[in-house]
Amino acid sequence: MDNFPELMRTLSKRVEKIKDSISTEEATKTSIIMPFFQALNYDVFNPEEFLPEFVADVGIKKGEKVDFAIIQDNQPIILVEAKAINEKLQKHDSQLFRYFGTTKAKFAILTNGVHYKFFTDLEEQNKMDTNPFFEFNLLDIRDNQLTELYKFRKENFNVDNIFNTASDLKYTNEIKQFLAKQWENPSDEFISFILTDIYQGKKTKQVIEKFSGVVKKSLKQFVNDTLNDTLKAAIANTNAEAVSEAVATVSSVQTVNDEPEKPVIVTTEEELEGYVTVKLLLSEFIDSARVFYRDNQSYMNVLLDDNIRKWICRLGFNSSNKFITLNDENRTTFNIELVSDIISYKNQIIEVAKKFDK
Repeated sequence: MDNFPELMRTLSKRVEKIKDSISTEEATKTSIIMPFFQALNYDVFNPEEFLPEFVADVGIKKGEKVDFAIIQDNQPIILVEAKAINEKLQKHDSQLFRYFGTTKAKFAILTNGVHYKFFTDLEEQNKMDTNPFFEFNLLDIRDNQLTELYKFRKENFNVDNIFNTASDLKYTNEIKQFLAKQWENPSDEFISFILTDIYQGKKTKQVIEKFSGVVKKSLKQFVNDTLNDTLKAAIANTNAEAVSEAVATVSSVQTVNDEPEKPVIVTTEEELEGYVTVKLLLSEFIDSARVFYRDNQSYMNVLLDDNIRKWICRLGFNSSNKFITLNDENRTTFNIELVSDIISYKNQIIEVAKKFDK
């Protein structure tokens, strides 16, 4: 994808810095939305390609205008409805819905500069779907989303190719949202489905209530086990050198040191698992090659750019009372039982890393 990911991440950092100073729709358009489409390689100053105030007459209403239209062969191919950065998008969907039906555009984008919703007509031809098939958050960039967004870049844009993958994207996102809801609060129907091949008796309301906690606990344990397996594989494949180096260092110290009573720093497998977990959590936001660790007797530091002044968190796994301390304003410490519990603090860890990635 050439330098596209870098372009988007650079724009993301810029928006993070200026977003609090933007309050109007016009400021949102010029400082965020237009640069966003520039990153998609459109000439935003060429009205034959990127036309502001595109007229889209609606029924008896004449002169209805869409904020922007991306033009190809003198026809609109994407409509863009822009809102101010501090506005929520849900209440504006019907407005874009009206515009979509009056043009030949196959795609429509609703955005407040940070959040981008992509629509098409999967359900009924020439009628914009109620739900977007793809969403992109400029302040929470993920690699798999960049892959889909790259298809909308000017030189890559192909209506048929995007439309063919839109259905998979739409239903994949809806399934993920459904699973997220069930993860937090399993519905009676979901619990009943889980019990289909497990509980042979009648699934009464009392039975459903009885198994509610068990299903929720089982889901979390399943994910934790899967993650642990992934971490072990990651440690085996990508951290073998680190383990060997740690062992070699310890052996060297023990051989040379004439005072065996002096403490020796030993990097444990649990500490390495914790380090790899943090590294994986940050991988969507920061190049993994920039994340390092430095171990000492009491805890392991996880650092950005191998700079001790940029420590992201400290992992205390050298006693039965495990903890993770974040380098936020309050040096917040969380007690944990399992290494995989670190996942619960993903957002906080990313926020700390963002502070140093400037």
